[in-house]
Amino acid sequence: MRIGVLTGGGDCPGLNAVIRSVVRTATTQYDSTVLGFRDGWRGLLEDRTTPLDVAAVDGLLTRGGTTLGSARVAPEKLHAGIAQMKGVLAAHGVDVLIPIGGEGTLTAAHLLSEAGVPVVGIPKTIDNDIDCTDLTFGFDTAVSIATEMIDRLHTTAESHQRVLLVEVMGRHAGWIALHAGLAAGAHVTLVPEEPFDVDEVARLVTARFERGDSHVIGVVAEGATPLPGSMPLRDGGVDEYGHRRFTGVAQQLGEELERRTGKEVRTTVLGHVQRGGTPTSFDRVLATRFGLHATVAAHEGGHGQMVALRGTEIELVPLARAVARLKTVTPRRLAETGAFVG
Repeated sequence: MRIGVLTGGGDCPGLNAVIRSVVRTATTQYDSTVLGFRDGWRGLLEDRTTPLDVAAVDGLLTRGGTTLGSARVAPEKLHAGIAQMKGVLAAHGVDVLIPIGGEGTLTAAHLLSEAGVPVVGIPKTIDNDIDCTDLTFGFDTAVSIATEMIDRLHTTAESHQRVLLVEVMGRHAGWIALHAGLAAGAHVTLVPEEPFDVDEVARLVTARFERGDSHVIGVVAEGATPLPGSMPLRDGGVDEYGHRRFTGVAQQLGEELERRTGKEVRTTVLGHVQRGGTPTSFDRVLATRFGLHATVAAHEGGHGQMVALRGTEIELVPLARAVARLKTVTPRRLAETGAFVG
């Protein structure tokens, strides 16, 4: 059998571990060959490939990023290019394609599957917002990095009696903010799922200082928004892929809090530092297990499916179900933070 593999969307700690796992499982357990497509769907559309064997993936387990490269492709180009991609796969004798990516990549994988291409998807998203899987690799690394940064900011905030706002990733889902905020003892956590009340945040800041507390730490997901009419928020429009361009909600909130409370506010945007570097041991293991089970499914006919973590086991779920909706923070999970606010 010949397996094709690609990595789509943003890079993520653990991608190289998946590639390594797919190659080692395919070659050592099935004597199959693996062909990598460069720069995600773009490489498949443009027929840019690289052969992958055990020697090529040696040492990838601990490396961040993706050795195959990644790129975003506009949805309309993917729709228009289905026939072209099928032709490229056929020309290379690819029997099963294993795309590794988030919502956009898996949606494209579902389209190919519907068009008759044998596909087994692997979920990848730092934001942990793919449905039907308890966790995705990269998330644990991102939370660990954010937690460490917030831990460091506590001490400087205490020393200068400041309000420090930390902006973390989370376009539509606030899982990173939720987990990092709880782990690092943040006093307020703002997520995209629930618009925040600027008056309430200002009241919390004032109340902490009035009772003698030395500082305030807030964690803000990049996709968080204020209640309509409560605070102006610059509109960045949308990019060519239909994604909203963020304009720095934490910085704008900080400026508003300074005006309302008179307290000094500083903002730290973690940005892409959450994506880079060495994946945690948890993410290495999860990525390796995903790659292993996807390769087994490819050989056993589990096509049109996505590997998923359910409890402690890796299962298969239909791609159609996995991309039907995003997995966002539930009101029940948000309610768990109530005792730690302020």
